[in-house]
Formats: sequence, structure tokens, C-alpha cells
Amino acid sequence: MLLKNDSDTALIDRLQKAAFEYFLDHANPDNGLIADTSQPGSPCSIAATGFGLSAYAAGVERHWISRTDAAGRALSTLRFFAQSPQSRDRDATGYKGLYYHFLDMRTGARAWRSELSLIDSAILIAGMLTAAAYFEENDPVEAEIRSLAAMLYARANWAWAADGQGALWLAWKPRSGFLPYHWTCYSEAHILYVLALASPSFPIGKESYDAFTRHFDWMTVDDRPFLYAGPLFTHLFSQAWIDFRGIRDAPMRQKQTDYFENTCRAISVQRAYAIRNPGRFAGYGPNLWGLTACDGPLRPRRLYDGRRQDFSGYAARGAPLGPDDGTVAPWAPLASVAHAPEAAISATRNIIAAYPGVLENGQFVGSFNPSIPSKTSEGWLNSRIIGLDQGLLVMMIENHRSGLFWRRMREHPVMARGLKVAGFSDGWL
Repeated sequence: MLLKNDSDTALIDRLQKAAFEYFLDHANPDNGLIADTSQPGSPCSIAATGFGLSAYAAGVERHWISRTDAAGRALSTLRFFAQSPQSRDRDATGYKGLYYHFLDMRTGARAWRSELSLIDSAILIAGMLTAAAYFEENDPVEAEIRSLAAMLYARANWAWAADGQGALWLAWKPRSGFLPYHWTCYSEAHILYVLALASPSFPIGKESYDAFTRHFDWMTVDDRPFLYAGPLFTHLFSQAWIDFRGIRDAPMRQKQTDYFENTCRAISVQRAYAIRNPGRFAGYGPNLWGLTACDGPLRPRRLYDGRRQDFSGYAARGAPLGPDDGTVAPWAPLASVAHAPEAAISATRNIIAAYPGVLENGQFVGSFNPSIPSKTSEGWLNSRIIGLDQGLLVMMIENHRSGLFWRRMREHPVMARGLKVAGFSDGWL
């Protein structure tokens, strides 16, 4: 139970520990795969597995898991991916060293006819490299973690997924080939491009990164440049691993800012939007914000004030340009704690106090909408716990508390190499 008189440190510790426990409770101990959600029968999400591989380091540092147990879990995951089938077969685990978005939790076979996902593969491999960076002791288990992580990273054929214009394709399917979309425009894809640029075996060229940045959408907020992306997660995901403080690529040098500062600005934009509350949704204000990609209600419904609102389920909600239907991710403010600690903690306290149902066994549920009439203050509630949300919380809280992941990945040659090829300089580089 979270108490009103908890100190900020105690509050953060409880919520981070609860988020970490997702990766103990929803893992297959035989192969290390992590479930996408807490819902029974959920398949593995390879991105949630990548977050889990990273989260183990925080668990060891916080004494929530022994180093031996954490290393054993990481090794089980890496062994599974090293031995899993790679082919064009539609039931394989992956192809060209990349992996299908969702896998069967028991067999590791492709699930839900999902796509071979570049961004989810990148997050998985970022987790592998994080495990290798953290488990650095000279014993057989940790040595094997490092060896397998290096092999799996080298096997990923990023160059295969770059089109003739340089940009990376979004994803691939065995029957239809590449989906007709590319990783262009500002998004969560920084981690993807950095890993692909630094590959020892199948690197992409600088022109691919230039294609990614060429279509950035800049706005002006409070007389300062702001690189726009509406959903909050797009600003945060890559920054779980990459410390962008003080380092700049060409677009950021031109605008005299950096991606860390831009994320601080995105948080400010979200809070300002919630204060304005143009949609007149329940609860919005300086301590209730967090528009991001998440599940929402289905079908049109009446709101608490009688208005009719259209809903379409899952959407990449964002501010200030929308879409916005009153659905908020209760975990999103706390995931922003490394960038805006006071605003993040204040909003987290308010959300927990006003909407206690957003916590399930101490873990944040995926989303809620207090504008929909209900017997409880939460209104509509998505009660599933989402692995991606929990992993981002563990990592960003730890970056706020100790800088663990930023520090370890600053020291990793892959990150420095990829960032330099992309054109980053200054700061810790």
C-alpha cells in the first residue's frame, strides 16, 4: 500500500520495485521470454523481453534479486534466441537476425501472424547489450552472456532492411515482404538507428540516419524550438538507454538544443495542454497528464457531463495536436521522472490519491479514462499490466536515481560508435 506520508524516495522505490516484479512474475523460466501483458495467455513481446533484460541490472543494484538469479535469467533468454529458428518460415522466431514482434511464450514461434519488427528487435538487442555491459564479472555465466550478446548483435542484418533511399523499413512479413512504411520523422527509432549504424557485420550508412531526420516536424513553444511528437513514449523509449544530455546531431546543433532538453519541453507541452484542457475532460490539469500510445474505450459513449465522444480503442494519443479522448496513461508521468522530477512526482501522487484503481498490486495499469461515467473515480479502466510500461518505469526511475543505464551504455562502445556515425558530438562523447 502506498501511504500519503511516504517520502518521495519511498514512493518511487515502491513503484519501481513493483514494476520490476513484472519481469519475475510474467517470464517463462525455461526460455526467458517475457509476456506482453499480464492477461492470461498473452504472447511474448520481444520489446518487453528487451526491457526485462535491462531491468535485471536495476533489480540487482536494488537488492530485489540476487546477481546469480538475474544472470541466470538473462542467460536463459540469450541462449533461447541464439538457438531459435531463423528462416523465412512463417512460424520461425525470426529472420536475418531480427525477430517477430510477438512469440509463443512456450515455443518461441511467431504469434498472431505478427510482423518482423525492426524497432522491437532493436529494443530486444539493446536489452541484450545492457545485460552484457552489466554482467562483466569473470565467471562462466557472465562470460557467456557477453559472448552471446555480441553474437546476436552481430547477426542482426540491419542493412537488409534499408531501402534504396537509405531509410529503414518499418517491418517485414514472410508472404508480403516489407510493409510500405519507413522509419522517417521523429519517433522512438533513435535506438534502432544507433544500433544499426554501429553494427560490426551489417551496418547501414549515414544516409539512412539522414533520411530519418530529414522530415523532422519542428514547432515553436515559448519562443524555443520544439521537435514535435505527440505521444509521450516516443520521447522516452530511446532515452531509457541513451543519455542525450549535452550531445547533439546536426538537426540539434542547428536548433541549439538537444534531445534531452526537447523531451523536457515535451513534458511541459503535455502539462500546459492538460491545464488548458480544450476537450474539457475530467481531471486534466497540472497533475493529471500523460497522453501516449495506449488502449482506450471502444465505440462512441456518453461522458460524465453528457457529451457524446467517439472512441476507437488503441491510439497514439498525444499533445497538443491530439488525438485526445480523455484517456490517460497513469504511468507516463512517473516515466518522465528523469527529465522533470518535481512534475512527475507531483502528478504521480495526485493520480494515486484520486484514482487508486490505476494500481493493481502496486503496478500501474495501462490506461484509464475518468471522463466516462462509472461507479469508481477511474471511469473506464484498462486493467491489464503492460510489460513495456513496467520496463520503461524501471529504467527511467533508475536513471533518475542513479544514472545506472545511462552510465553503463555511455561506456559501451556500440552506443558511442553509433552516435558518432550519426553525427553526434560534444558532451560525454
